[in-house]
Amino acid sequence: MKTDFDNAATNYDQTFTNTVIGKLQRNLVYNNLSKILNENNPKTILEINCGTGEDAIWLAKQSINVVATDISSKMIEIAKDKSVLENLTFIQKDINQIVTEFSSKNFDLIFSNFGGLNCLSLSEMSAFFKNAAQILSTKGHLVLVIMPKSTLWEQCYFLIKLNLKNAFRRKKEYAIANVDGEKVITYYYNPKDIVNLAHTNFEVKTIKPIGFFIPPSYLEPFFKNKPKLIWVLNAFEKRIKNWSFLSKYADHYFIVLQKR
Repeated sequence: MKTDFDNAATNYDQTFTNTVIGKLQRNLVYNNLSKILNENNPKTILEINCGTGEDAIWLAKQSINVVATDISSKMIEIAKDKSVLENLTFIQKDINQIVTEFSSKNFDLIFSNFGGLNCLSLSEMSAFFKNAAQILSTKGHLVLVIMPKSTLWEQCYFLIKLNLKNAFRRKKEYAIANVDGEKVITYYYNPKDIVNLAHTNFEVKTIKPIGFFIPPSYLEPFFKNKPKLIWVLNAFEKRIKNWSFLSKYADHYFIVLQKR
């Protein structure tokens, strides 16, 4: 996995972070995340799967102490080049090793954006929730953005292309996702799956769709020169932003879990 994301790191900002779709989806996440920050006032945040550091930098600019990790040394290298904020630290670390790395620390919030957790198998995801509970403060929060199994955009896109193999790929045990040209084993989880895996240590506070009307990032070439169409889709997205029942049909969903 490390090599895969090392190779993808160089083009990640170009193919997602700085795209029209990437910016719109990230703004949706930030709108939801801002409410959590305002309500709970966390002092320390651990970000996992931080990629090139966009979210970690945004969080640190909210005057919060942030530690951001990623398995890819190249992702961390690019992230470090972006920021020298004193309250932000980047560390190369496998998500499966966080409880060992941070055993002597407690974070108020752990954050993972845009499907970072979808690299975890069922057993690894179950272990993640147990490990996260150990390094979260009392009543601390997990804020996660995850890719579900039933994304309507993807199903419709591949059905129109008569590509039945990929239309329902997310419903399989795992799929091979294309991440900037690299093939990555990816596991998809509907909100109910996450609730069941986490219920021993966490209770659910919020679930919201991210990208029900706004399309997946791989459709950027089609939409980037259609500003009116993307504006309409974004307007519809804002109308349904609190409709939790649509979460499993969106490109991603935003879920908040609180430690019991």
